[in-house]
Amino acid sequence: MPAHSSYDAVIVGGGHNGLVAAAYLAGAGRSVLVLERLGATGGAAVSTRPFPGVDARLSRYSYLVSLLPEKIRTDLGLRFEVRRRPVSSYTPHGDGGLLVGESRTRASFAELTGSDAEYVAWQQFYGATTRVAERVFPTLTEPLPTRDELRERIDDGAAWRALFEEPIGVAIEDRFRHDLVRGVVLTDALIGTFADAHDPSLVQNRCFLYHVIGGGTGSWDVPVGGMGALTDALAGAARAAGAEIATGHEAVRIDTDGRRAEVAYRAGDRESTVGAGHVLVNASPRTLAALLGEQEPRPAEGSQFKVNMVLTRLPRLKDTSVDPREAFAGTLHIGEGYGELAAAYREAADGRLPSAPPSEIYCHTLTDPSILGPGLAGKGHHTLTLFGLHTPARLFAGGDAANDAARERLLTATLSRLDDVLAEPIAGCFATDADGRPCVEAKTPLDLERELGLPGGHIFHGDLSFPYRAADTGRWGVETAHPAVLLCGAGAVRGGGVSGVPGHNAAMAVLGR
Repeated sequence: MPAHSSYDAVIVGGGHNGLVAAAYLAGAGRSVLVLERLGATGGAAVSTRPFPGVDARLSRYSYLVSLLPEKIRTDLGLRFEVRRRPVSSYTPHGDGGLLVGESRTRASFAELTGSDAEYVAWQQFYGATTRVAERVFPTLTEPLPTRDELRERIDDGAAWRALFEEPIGVAIEDRFRHDLVRGVVLTDALIGTFADAHDPSLVQNRCFLYHVIGGGTGSWDVPVGGMGALTDALAGAARAAGAEIATGHEAVRIDTDGRRAEVAYRAGDRESTVGAGHVLVNASPRTLAALLGEQEPRPAEGSQFKVNMVLTRLPRLKDTSVDPREAFAGTLHIGEGYGELAAAYREAADGRLPSAPPSEIYCHTLTDPSILGPGLAGKGHHTLTLFGLHTPARLFAGGDAANDAARERLLTATLSRLDDVLAEPIAGCFATDADGRPCVEAKTPLDLERELGLPGGHIFHGDLSFPYRAADTGRWGVETAHPAVLLCGAGAVRGGGVSGVPGHNAAMAVLGR
């Protein structure tokens, strides 16, 4: 139970953003209480052993790190490491494919397309996004700039137009000619986001922007020890600074008079209250509205299919020019040509599971084998993480039975599509658990909603926002209509991904920075 009846700050939710806020505020001398509904901290950024008797600690939900600023790691003294993947991506195509990584990229483009033109366009396009990243990423931990201030800071009219004003499909089709190359570029606009390349809302542009600015480089890195290593380090930093963390404590109501607030919470069958100078809600805007007794925002809808696997060995590829250790070390794109992505979108928009599900896969253990116990590592076991696109929550609606049936159909179709590029069925490589079952688990958006409280299973808690100030965003992008209540989850402006940015920014707002 909490040690006191009142705190300077009560944080609702012990996910990574809540823990970042707790560590900053406690480190600044504030009394802090974290209320976490589940039995452990971490939220979606956890490592677990999902397969009985198999000593593999998987990043079960969130799995790569790009948006976590070095400033947060340094400020909080985190002992946490990420490693750069040796390959960016591999995309099979016919008997060959496109390998992006180090010295082989140019030759791979030429072999796929017959000339250097697409490689040159690739270099120019990603050179421009890198320059945007260098200018935008540092602003994520500063007060929100205005739109005009951000445009001036980027100082590149063509890049601004391509990323902030026109649908990303325009830029892709203007710059690239090959369908496969176009598809590889588009995938970063569709992670957890159900949209067409030409969606006029530009939700796909916002997703793309966050996926290419991380760290000022756009690199997506592997968390050493699994994602739980980060949240364990954050919980340790918060406790060391003096924060209290109460797991198994679910916030059920927030009352505020504008100056202070009170949080009602439930632990077991007992309900109690605790006072707070500020309440920081590390949950979705939907949950925030429910806690305040206010009208909920427009429903969010997630659009991803997550599959975790443990293999006895990596499968062989039909493309014998690429070693599986290269192909799976980065992001292996399956069914993600430009036309294939458009077809999958149309099917899902019509209410049908994609017949050729697009997905991307990577092998954590090729970069960081530490998540495997020594017995498995010594035998050559590996993990695979698959992330499917264009699978909106609506396709799984209708109750548990409908969700279960759709999950199984989609898993079968997704693994079959993977088999199309392999020289052997993936099923022949699955490890088995203590009960003799294949080490494969799949999660739909509705599974994520039930297990983690993600609204509609949306991994960003809702559509991402451009990282600049609007009329209702406040100075840091975490403010609400109530001065004593802040939003520090992924639904804040500049939220989404494993970044800690909303937690940092909410703490700065409390501290008056």
